Amino acid sequence: MGMVQMKLHQKKRQVMIFITLILSWEAGSESIRYSVLEETESGTFVADLTKDLGLGMGELAARGARDVFKGNRQHLRLDPDTCNLLLNDKLDREELCGSTEPCVLPFQVLLENPFQLFQAALVIRDVNDHAPEFPAREMQLKISEITIPGKVFPLKMAQDLDAGSNGLQSYMISSNPHFHILTRNRKDGRKSPELVLDKALDREEQPELRLTLTALDGGSPPRSGTTEIQILVLDSNDNAPEFAQEFYEAQVPENSSLGSLVITVSARDLDAGSFGEVSYALFQVDDVNEPFEINAKTGEIRLKKKLDFEEFQSYQVDIEATDGGGLSGKCSVVIKVLDVNDNAPQLTMSSLTSPIPENLPEILVAVFSVSDADSGHNQQVICSIHNNLPFKTVR
Repeated sequence: MGMVQMKLHQKKRQVMIFITLILSWEAGSESIRYSVLEETESGTFVADLTKDLGLGMGELAARGARDVFKGNRQHLRLDPDTCNLLLNDKLDREELCGSTEPCVLPFQVLLENPFQLFQAALVIRDVNDHAPEFPAREMQLKISEITIPGKVFPLKMAQDLDAGSNGLQSYMISSNPHFHILTRNRKDGRKSPELVLDKALDREEQPELRLTLTALDGGSPPRSGTTEIQILVLDSNDNAPEFAQEFYEAQVPENSSLGSLVITVSARDLDAGSFGEVSYALFQVDDVNEPFEINAKTGEIRLKKKLDFEEFQSYQVDIEATDGGGLSGKCSVVIKVLDVNDNAPQLTMSSLTSPIPENLPEILVAVFSVSDADSGHNQQVICSIHNNLPFKTVR
C-alpha cells in the first residue's frame, strides 16, 4: 500500500514538473532554432531531430517524441518513419506575426519515457509576397498659388505587410516642374511621404495638377503601389481687371433720349471666384450734372441727362473696374456729341438808314449779321428778300 502511494506521489510530481516546464518556455532562451521561408509547401524537411538532440537511431520513436507549439497549433510534425521534423502546413508570416520582426514561434520537443524536454524555436523568414498599398486610389491637396517654395505637405502613407527589406522603403513621384518627394523615417519605424514645393504655382496658368505617387519596397525586384495626387491651386488676388481697350470712342446725337445706350466697356480679370468678379463705376465725377451713368455689372454707359451740342461738344469719361479683392483697372471713353439742327438763325441789325433819299441807286440802307448756333451744315445760312421789293442783299 505504501509502495502504491509512493508511485502515485511520484507520478503527480512528474505531472507538476511537466506543467511547470511547459509554462516556462517563453522565459528562457531556445537551445535550438530552425528557420524556414514563409509560403514553403507543407511536408518540407526542416530538421533531423535525432542528430540535433544527440540521440541514438530510433530513440525518438522509442521514447514517444512529440513537438508542442503554443496554442496547440502544430506547425511542425515528426515523420513516423524517419522522425525528421517536417512542415505541417504552409505558413504565412504576416498572419502569424503581423509587423513583428523577426517572426519567432517557440516550441518544445517532448520525450515521454523517460521524460525530457527541449526548448526550440521556428523562425519564419519573410518573402516579398505583398506590394505597398495606399489607403485610397486618389488623394487631394489644396494649395494656394501664393505658397512660397520650400513648403512641405505631408501625405498619407502606404502600407506593406512584408517586413525588413521586403517592406516599404521609399517613395517617388512623377516628373513635374513644381514638386519633389521626400521619404521621412518616423519614430515608429514607418516611412511617410512628404511633398515639397520647388516652384511657385500659378492658378491662371494651371489651375489643377495631377501627379502619380509611387511607393516601393526593397524586394528584388521591388514591388510597388501607386496613388494619384490631385492638386487644386487656390486663387489669390494677383490679377487686376484689364479693359479690352485703354481708350474708347463713341458718338451720341445731342437729341438722344434719356437712357439711350452710348457704349459698352468691358474688363476681364483672370482670377477666380470673387477675385475675378468685376464691377464698373465712373472713376471721377466732378460735376453733379454729369450726363452719363454706367451699369456696375454690364459696363453699359447710358445717357441720364439731355445733351446740348452748343454747350459741350465732347466729354472724356474715366471708367474704373474693380474686382472682389479691391484691385482695379481704368480706361477712358471720349464721347463726341453730334449736332442736330435745333437752333434757328439769329439776325442782328448793325445800322439802318431811314428815311432814305429818292433817286440814289446802290445806296446802303441797312447792315445786319446772321448767326446760327448749330455747326457744320446746320450752321450754314442763306439770306434773301422778296423779289417785288426795291432792295437787294450784298454779302
